[in-house]
Amino acid sequence: MVDPVAASRLQFALTTIVHIIFPVMSMGLAPFLVYFTWKEVRDGPPVYEQLRRFWGTVFAISFVVGTVTGIVLEFEFGTNFGAFSTMAGQIIGGPLAVEGMMAFMLEATFLGIFLFGRERVSDRLFFLSGLAVAVGSWLSALWILIVNSWMQTPRGFEVVVQNGHRVVKLTDPMAAYLNPRFPWMYTHMQTAAVETVALFMAGVAAYYVFRHHVWGYSIQNVEFWEKSLKIALVVLLVTAPLQVAQGDAYARHVYETQPQKFAAMEAVWETESHVPEYIIAFPTDLQDLTNPRAKDLFGIGIPGGASWLASGGNASATIRGLETFEEPHPPVAIVFWSFRMMVGLGFWFVLLAFWGAYRWWRGELFEDDLLHKALMGSSLLGFVAVETGWIVTEVGRQPWLIHGVMETPQGVSSGLTGTEATITLVGFAVGYFLLLVLYVYVIARVIRQGPPPEEDLVTADATATGPTAETTEVSDDD
Repeated sequence: MVDPVAASRLQFALTTIVHIIFPVMSMGLAPFLVYFTWKEVRDGPPVYEQLRRFWGTVFAISFVVGTVTGIVLEFEFGTNFGAFSTMAGQIIGGPLAVEGMMAFMLEATFLGIFLFGRERVSDRLFFLSGLAVAVGSWLSALWILIVNSWMQTPRGFEVVVQNGHRVVKLTDPMAAYLNPRFPWMYTHMQTAAVETVALFMAGVAAYYVFRHHVWGYSIQNVEFWEKSLKIALVVLLVTAPLQVAQGDAYARHVYETQPQKFAAMEAVWETESHVPEYIIAFPTDLQDLTNPRAKDLFGIGIPGGASWLASGGNASATIRGLETFEEPHPPVAIVFWSFRMMVGLGFWFVLLAFWGAYRWWRGELFEDDLLHKALMGSSLLGFVAVETGWIVTEVGRQPWLIHGVMETPQGVSSGLTGTEATITLVGFAVGYFLLLVLYVYVIARVIRQGPPPEEDLVTADATATGPTAETTEVSDDD
């Protein structure tokens, strides 16, 4: 059987990797839905109701599956990481409870109105319901990331002994919840979610635009897909450069607060200066894949780039090496390659955004088949960038569960056996895989069906808001 510590870590990693897909989709869609609803209630063209209904369906499916998979993560704090829950319960319990009572309930309550109340409530209330759903989804992320960011840069606490156990006592809630990592993490995560959805929306829309304009197929609602492509490109043009710029400053913050993680991100073992930054890199030897210490790489490297990143502009700055920290070190290969992949994808998204904007400016957006293929091929890469970013965040802070306070093995439930941990690991792996397959199938089916036809729209039906024929008929006796 697998060691309970290793099995618990693998189980939490697996469930998190699958779960994060769904909140990224719902959080990323939230601002889109607010915009679509606003345009719809302001008597915009019928295409905005189509956009709201179609992408609202994707949002609802993602919300439901995200709720199911997210509840499991909170239970794992007790089943697999009981010692951590005992020690940090006073810090993490409040935000997790508020996330459920405030953010989740807000989102779930108004989602019913948003999905089924268009013809039953006023335009103002309907728009407010969409806004409440969006705010609820972003509030959920806020409370979750307060917990995670505190684990990265813990503040506002002291460690005391209660009933023979070391526990974290909350002394300054504002310092704890608004810790130094939180604003960086929240901004990076939410921008990534919107960018990821923009890429997904652009890729799906590009497929239908490609089939219609390049292959000559007759596509129903082609205007819907053209509008989706344009809106997605506008959002991508804003979020892609913003994410790169914010990520640059975020990396500097990581170096200042978690220098060991930064050294793992750059595979710096000995303290050195003028460290290059490899944006795109491939190992020239298979051994380098598991041990990038030699950095025998083929790719694009910026001389002094890592030093510049750490210092904020000095390409000759010195970066503290891993050998200056006490062991164990983070798994360097995983962190190093994940960081390379995340950064490389980030620059690709910027290139893709400006490529699409240029073609749009030239009036060739719907005819550029190479751009369409690039967008289709990149439709899921936003999720890859999010996953690799979280790997850097979580694996890079090892061996710490709470940075500088508790190491990961110390947080695992003391009574958990290897057999129990292995059984639940296998069970969750199978269950989450089947759930992911089902989610992909349902979303693919929704995309194949496309948006609702115009004759089914509220804005296209004059009787939806006007008086019926029965109420306006005048009898001959009158």
